[in-house]
This record gives sequence, C-alpha cells and structure tokens, in this order.
Amino acid sequence: MTATAGPREEVRLDITGMTCASCANRIERKLNKVAGVQASVNYATEAATVVYDPAAVDTDTLLATVSAAGYAASLPAPPSEEPPAADDEPAEDRDLRQRLVVSAALALPVLVLSMVPPLQFDNWQWLALTLASPVAVWGAWPFHRAAAVNARHGASTMDTLVSLGIVAAYLWSLYALFLGGAGEPGMRMQFHLLAEQGAGSSEVYLEVASAVTVFLLAGRYAESRAKRRSGAALRALLALGAKDAAVLRDGVEVRVPVDALAVGDRFVVRPGEKVATDGVVVSGSSAVDVSMLTGESVPVEVGPGDRVTGASVVAGGRLVVQADRVGGQTTLAALGRLVTAAQSGKAPVQRLADRVSAVFVPVVLVVALATLATWLLVTGDVSAAFTSAVAVLVIACPCALGLATPTALLVGTGRGAQLGIVIKGPEVLESTRTVDTVVLDKTGTVTTGEMALVEQVGDAGALRLAAAVEAASEHPVARAVVAGVPGPLPEVDDFAARPGLGVSGTVEGHRVQVGRDVDGAVPAELAAAADQASAAGRTAVLVSVDGEVRGLLVVADTVRPTSRAAVRALRELGLSPVLLTGDGAGAAAAVAREVGLDPATEVVAGVLPEGKVDVVRDLQERGRVVAMVGDGVNDAAALARADLGLAMGTGTDVAIEAGDITLVRADLAAAADAVRLSRRTLATIKTNLVWAFGYNVALIPLAALGFLNPLLAGLAMAVSSVLVVTNSLRLRRFAAG
Repeated sequence: MTATAGPREEVRLDITGMTCASCANRIERKLNKVAGVQASVNYATEAATVVYDPAAVDTDTLLATVSAAGYAASLPAPPSEEPPAADDEPAEDRDLRQRLVVSAALALPVLVLSMVPPLQFDNWQWLALTLASPVAVWGAWPFHRAAAVNARHGASTMDTLVSLGIVAAYLWSLYALFLGGAGEPGMRMQFHLLAEQGAGSSEVYLEVASAVTVFLLAGRYAESRAKRRSGAALRALLALGAKDAAVLRDGVEVRVPVDALAVGDRFVVRPGEKVATDGVVVSGSSAVDVSMLTGESVPVEVGPGDRVTGASVVAGGRLVVQADRVGGQTTLAALGRLVTAAQSGKAPVQRLADRVSAVFVPVVLVVALATLATWLLVTGDVSAAFTSAVAVLVIACPCALGLATPTALLVGTGRGAQLGIVIKGPEVLESTRTVDTVVLDKTGTVTTGEMALVEQVGDAGALRLAAAVEAASEHPVARAVVAGVPGPLPEVDDFAARPGLGVSGTVEGHRVQVGRDVDGAVPAELAAAADQASAAGRTAVLVSVDGEVRGLLVVADTVRPTSRAAVRALRELGLSPVLLTGDGAGAAAAVAREVGLDPATEVVAGVLPEGKVDVVRDLQERGRVVAMVGDGVNDAAALARADLGLAMGTGTDVAIEAGDITLVRADLAAAADAVRLSRRTLATIKTNLVWAFGYNVALIPLAALGFLNPLLAGLAMAVSSVLVVTNSLRLRRFAAG
C-alpha cells in the first residue's frame, strides 16, 4: 500500500451480497490494493471499515472497487427520527423466506413421487418437472447468482457446490425427459445398486434438484436472521440518550431536540428524566442514577459544580445543567465508537465448509470430467458415461454440509432458549472451545444491581421510626430501608430532605433524623459498625431520635444467591474468573470473598468504561482467550471486544445486543450453562461436517467407477442428511448444570 502524508479519514461501507467469509477476504484484498487505503471487512456485520487519504481517493472510488469485486456497497444511511423496529425484516430476508416457503411446498410432492414407486402414475414425471422447475431455477437463484459471481473472480465456495449439484441433476432430468426414455407415459423409477448400461437416460433426478434447494435455503435464512440480530448494538446504544431537552432561553424553558443543543446552553432536568448531554450542574441538587453508564450501584449525589453525564437519570430533585459536550463528543457517543471499533476488530470466522470447498469443488469437477472421459473411451456408451459423471456430481452435492451447521445451531439454540440462553450465531461457538478466562462485571451480574438493607445495628424501635421517615423519600437508599423493615409504618410529619446528607421528620412525637450527618454523639459501637460498612464498600446511615444517635442502617448491592456456585462451575470448565467493577476496592473485595474469589489476584476495581476494554485487551495480549459477562452500557464495548461476550438479559439493550450470548435468566449460573451448551453445539457441528465430508469422499470413487447410479446417489444424500439432523437432535437432551 502506498504511504501518504495527508490527513486520514475513516468511513464505514455497508456491503451486500457476501455469502461466506471468503467473500469478505476478497473485498478486503481489492480495497487494500487501492493506493492510500487500509480496509477491514467484517462478514458478520456485513460492513467494511476503511481508513483512506481523501487526497488520493474518494468514497466513490471505494464504492466502485467493491462493485468491481462483484458486490454492492453503500454509505450508511443517516439516522432517522424514528428508527426501524428491531424485529423489522429486511427485504433480503423476506425474499429468502418467500423462496423457502414456496420451494418447500413445491418440492414435497416431487420428493414423495420420486422416492415411492407405488405412487407413480402415468406421466407423473411431467408433473414432477412442472413442480421442480420453479424450485431449481427461481428458488435456487441466490446460489446460482453467487456461484456465477465467484466464478467470474476465479473462486469457488459452498454456493458453487450447491449450484453445480442442482444444475447437474436438473439438466440431466431435462435430457432424460426430452431426449431419453424418461418421458414415456409408463415410465417408472426403480432402484438399482449399480449404474446400468444404457439405463441412465430413463431416470430423472428432479427430487435431488428440488430437495437440495429447500434444505440450503432453510440454512441460509436461519444464518441471515442470526447475523441481522447481531448488528443492533449501536441502535440500542443511541436509543439510550434523551430525545429532547428543556433549554432555558431568557429564563423560559423551551423544548428543543437534543441535536440542537450547543456548548454553553443551560437546560433543566426534572426527577425521572434523562440528562440530555454531558455538562456541569449550575443549580439544584439530586441523586443521579449512573448505573447504566458506569456500573455504580449507588446513585451519585450531585450539586452545583459537579459533572453529570448524558443518558444518566435524575432520581430526585431539579437540576439546571450547562452543556459542555454535545453530539459526537459526549460519553455516550464515545461508548458507541468503542462498540463499533471492538466489533470491527473481530476477524471474520472462516467457515470450515468454505475452507474445504475451495479445494473440494475443483477436485469434484476434475473427477466428474475424468469419469465422463474414461467411460467414453473404455465403453463408448454415452449414456453410461453421463450416468456415472452425474452420479459423481449428485453424490458430491453438499446437502448434508448445508444442514450440518444450521440444524445443530437451531436445535442447540432452541434448547438454550428453554434454559434462558440465547446464542446469536455459529460464529459465537468457535470462541467457547478455547476460552480460558472469564471476566465478570460486578453490578447487575454477580450482584443483583439493586440496593437492599443488609444490616441493622442499635435500637429496633428507633430503626422503625427511621423507616417511617425514609418512606416519604424516593431516594434508592430510602427505598431499600423501607423494603427491609417489615410491618406497617407510622405517619411522618414535617418531612424534610437535605440533599446528600439525609432526611428528617416527626414520627409519633419524636424528631427523627436519618443520614450521614445527624444530631448527637455517635456511640463507639455504631461508629465501629459504620467504619466496617464503609471499608466493605457499603452505605451506612445513622438514626437520631430527639438528638440522640440510637441506630445504624447499612445498605448495599447484594450478591445473587447463585453467584458462588456459578463461579465454581466456571472454574470446573477450565475458566479463570476475574471480577471487574467500577466500584471501589472495598466493595469489590467484599463481593469477591462472598463468591469465592481472591481479592488480591482475581479482582480489578475502580475501572471506568474505557478501562474495561483495556482490561480485556490486556488479557488478550497476554495470550488469554477472554469471555466477558456484563449487563450495562459500560460493559457493551468490553462485551464486543472479548472473544466471547455473555450479556445478562436483565441488563440494558445495548449490552444484550453487543454480546454474543444473552443470558435471559437473571442468574450467573446460566453463563456456565451457556459455555457448556455452546461447546456441545460446536462439537455436534464438527461431527456433522466430518460425517458429511467423509460421506462425499467415500462415495465419490464408487460413483466414478459406476457402482452407484444417480438415483441411489440421491437417496444416499438424503440418508446422509437424515443422519446429520438426527445427530443434531441429540442436543435436545442437554440439561442445565
């Protein structure tokens, strides 16, 4: 690539027409041959990330280069005000689904008539031709088109094999019907173990052409849907932001779209609303829930001069914020870029079937031609020569290969869904085999992510009065206290809240204060308990009744009941766990000890969102294969960067979309089940592929030597497919640990 000194720009190209990883490699090579261009093409996301010198090349040249390679490319469409729903089906998927449904309906009677001789009536073969023709031509058109594109560029893929098998079976059937004896009214299909001299022209193989098309369309449709779901991370991320803001103009609030905000604008945020963009609090005070962005389980108290982040939620109180970052400069936008970079950095998974087919297809063509030529030279029988050559092509048709991955994937993912595990696609499974390290986000993953009352010290009566006062507050700590004190609570009068300090009120004639700063001297016992709670990363509030400190309430994010057993199960799978959190070292160490981790060697605390990606990257650079389990926006980039991302389904949409596997159950134990199920599914796929290739390798020589006629070859292909499907169905017996 020619080096240039000019400024570099980066652009993303959306690419259509790729059918396998080799397509992505071909486009990447073409782009990188252009002077001033450095490109990376990702088959899974159907996109190219291109860094280029605008002085040497423009985007039109990039688009033309992709087009010259035989594919279509376009610049991403600008975001619309109303983004499409996540379940909207693109036109390409609708086309595949339509072809699959119509082809299946037409192919079924062809298959039954061809394989069950007693059902064959006079001229049944012409009905079979009428039904099979649309399937072999229109239904299989995506495979024919892809094979033609690959052929123009001197390459072969699974589409080449599929197209060859369908075309060979269909054209031979046309020859037999119109030029041979298969078109006679009384024609019947009979089974023969060996190819008969002169019998080939009276046999048709329409069931082969139609059945192969249906099987492969089903696999292609399932794969397309899986890839489409994996590309929604950025849509979910951007949806987190506020849509508009109440901007102060001459002291009057004016609602404007968030895109219209400028640096220096002042806007109002009320309780329950999202902060529109990054800025500094000018007036007001409130607890702000930043867990969606930082993973902090305890809302942060903010006041004048404190920074707030766009997309965080104001839990109570009214804030006036002055914007200092807008548009692409915000924290939320930065996280979006992290997710994009991490996803683009994933190398496309080279499918085993495509790697082998690069050699397999030319070999099959050579063997078929050699078979035709040899039979013609040795016997001079044109019919026998074509019969054997077609038998080679039919037996080589990769029906079982096409079923090997999608059937195991569909059965495995179906069983996973029953167990609360969603696997997004076959690319995911490759990582589970070699993963040796699992990084666990703390908040919402190992813990519940919700505040709860974990300890009460002091006078029980005073604690009951404290809960009565807290019942008048909407603060998350207050809600945890009220939920943790059973029984009906008395009414409170003269309630007052002191932001960041606590609340107070009159209950049953007593003046009650709850918070960090209350009236009265703190007894040594309560002070020691407060220090102990603080060291463990917990939140402690004092209770003062009539000026005397009489109790202490400790609130904390609680560990999920199954987390300790889940960590043990992950270790048994050969994974080394690492606890990763934005919380302080004290809170992290306390949680680590509770779930059986070593705080000294298996905990990384105080990590910002960007730091989580760095931790994963550092582990990878040390030779570790990393799985990441998380649930928040702050985990999304790390989930995408990891070799295997497992997102808790109870977390944010962006984390779920960025992960490779979604754990629908709010249970870390599902992570161990997900790894086991993924490994089992991958092993099943590989077993299927070994069988399918072994079947081809073993039977192609028999077909070439004339020991297998095309009809029996079609039957053997069907049997091979049944065995592959049966092997995949064994995954239905997978049980959670």
